[in-house]
Formats: sequence, C-alpha cells, structure tokens
Amino acid sequence: MTDIPKSMNAIVLTGHGGLDKLEYHDDWPTPQPGAHQVLIKVHATGMNNTDVNTRSGWYSKDVTEATTGGAYDAITDDDGTWGGSGITFPRIQGADVCGTVVAAGSNADQTLIGKRVITDNWVRDWDDPLNRDKARYYGSELDGGFAEYCVIDFRNVGAVDTDLKDAELATFSCSYTTAEGMLSRAGVKSGDRVLITGASGGVGSALIQLANRRGATTIAMASAAKHADVAALNPAHILDRAPDDLAAALYDATGDDKVDVVADIVAGPYFPTLIEQIARGGHYVTSGAIAGPIVDLDVRTLYLQDLTFHGSTVVEPHIFRDLITYIEAGEIRPILAATFPLKDFHAAQEAFIAKKHTGNIVVIP
Repeated sequence: MTDIPKSMNAIVLTGHGGLDKLEYHDDWPTPQPGAHQVLIKVHATGMNNTDVNTRSGWYSKDVTEATTGGAYDAITDDDGTWGGSGITFPRIQGADVCGTVVAAGSNADQTLIGKRVITDNWVRDWDDPLNRDKARYYGSELDGGFAEYCVIDFRNVGAVDTDLKDAELATFSCSYTTAEGMLSRAGVKSGDRVLITGASGGVGSALIQLANRRGATTIAMASAAKHADVAALNPAHILDRAPDDLAAALYDATGDDKVDVVADIVAGPYFPTLIEQIARGGHYVTSGAIAGPIVDLDVRTLYLQDLTFHGSTVVEPHIFRDLITYIEAGEIRPILAATFPLKDFHAAQEAFIAKKHTGNIVVIP
C-alpha cells in the first residue's frame, strides 16, 4: 500500500440534478479495501444510462417522462436509483471498470493482485447471492470507478485473458450483462425472431451480438443515420427506429409480420405497436424505458395472445462469468464509440446524452 497515494482524482456526484452536480476533485481520499475487497487502479470506466438516470433522479416514481439527462423538479431520494435502496451523497459513479488490482483485504483472494480485471456490477450478499432484494449496484448505491482508484468485493471482479485494450474492456460489463440477462429471462433460443429496439446503443448493440450467438434471427431497429454502424454487428435485418407500419416493415424485411421476442429498452409511445407484433405465446422483455416509462397496454393483447412479459434488472451471478468466457473466446466484440479524459467528464456525458454515437463511451482517469 506504500505506493498508493492518499488522494486521487475523482468525479463526485453531490446530489440529484444537472451536470453541475458532477464535480471534479484532484484531492479526493483514495479508498481503502475492506476485508473482502480489492483495490483497483482504474484504467478505464464505461459510461451507461444508469449514470445519467441516477444523477438526474429519473428512477424515482415521481418522474414519468422520457430520459433527457436534465434535472427534474421534484423527486424522491429513496427510490432514485437502479437498485433496491436509496442513494446517498457524495457518490462516485461509474460501474464498468477495467483496471489492475493493486491491493487486497485480509479475506480477499490475494492472487488477484497484479491482474487486469473488469467488474461485476451487482454487489450481492454473498451469503445469499440469489436474493435480488439485497443486491446493490456499483456506482449507484456504493462508490464506483469514475476515479483513479476504486474498491469492490473480490468476488465481483474477473480477470480476462484477452488482447483487447483497457477502454475496449470497459464497454462490456453493464451493457452485455444487461443484454444477456434479458435474453436469458426471455428464454431466447436458436431460431427465435428477436426484435431489438435502440439497437445502436450499448445494450442494443450487445443484444444483437448475444442473440446472434444463440442462433436467433435478429431484427435491429435504429435511426437511418446509424444503419451502417449497426450493420457491422451483423443483424439479420435492420428497420427504421419506429416505422409507421411495423407489421408491413417486418413483412417486407423477413416475410413475416410477427416476432417471437421483443427485447426493448425504449418503451414510450411506441410500446403498443411493438406488443401487437409479438406472435402468440411470445415474449416481451425490457430493461429500460428511455422514451418514457408510462405506456399504453391493451390487456386483451396480453392475454388473448398468451404473451409473457419480463422485467430484467438484477441478473443471476453466472451471467458475468459467462460474459468473460464469451470475451475470451472472441464471440463478442467491443463497440467503442469514443474516449474522454476524466477531467472532461461533463463533455463525455453530454455526448452520451446526445445519443449520436453507436456503442459505448468510455472515460479514462
């Protein structure tokens, strides 16, 4: 521990609100690992929707509008996070850490020291790991990686044997575990027709790759300006972001106006259109609502078509370990849109909110 500085650079969230609530500090105390924790020297940290939504307080039930990245007039602190408990301030956000373990607590795995790792962001009660109510999200209910150093339970890191760069590795954990959790929850299998909304984003681009890996027929929805980028991910078909006649667009592209699974991270006004195109006995799975959380549902479509709806947030512990095997086998690849230095964090989050990119944005401390 003698080579580790007592203070570090960090982006500190001081409360719910706009970008002004994110402060750059060059003298923030370096965290010390607890008995079951490791200390990571951060090389890169990916940016995700949860960073923006936690900062703005969008997860609060008081908010009913689409995500904008701006502040909201009134929110409830105790439900303003992705996990099950309320957020406290100050908070260092950032879940998708890639870094090197430089120290370990007395009860942690000492062999991790010196290894390059990525983080599993659902921090669990490891005596009761399947209890979702006890899971907390890294960088939300506890400090994360938008800093030079961070600490996390040693059971929440995984060493990765790969030639990928640090910034590339920092694109995986949140988006790809979220996507794999969605596909697992919906039971996606070979031959299924999977319609993916928001396909140019971090989770959407992960959904394409991971559904392809399962042998599904992927149908990606994205704005026309991003079709070339999305095509590089090899979906079977690409549609516009929100076709006026989705049934016709599906039929023209695939020869069938129905799909087996809708994997949705958008929701909002287009939700009823999506639901109508699910085949009898099909599945809808969601892990986001960037176009708005309040939707219209004709319940007759749900029960008369024998549909199954899935919410997907806290994934099972094996999904992170599975993800590492996919990375090491080269079965999935990173989609790195841009990198920003930590001191330019406001610009990085503004670029992320603008959604003009394809894939993931990463911050380099």
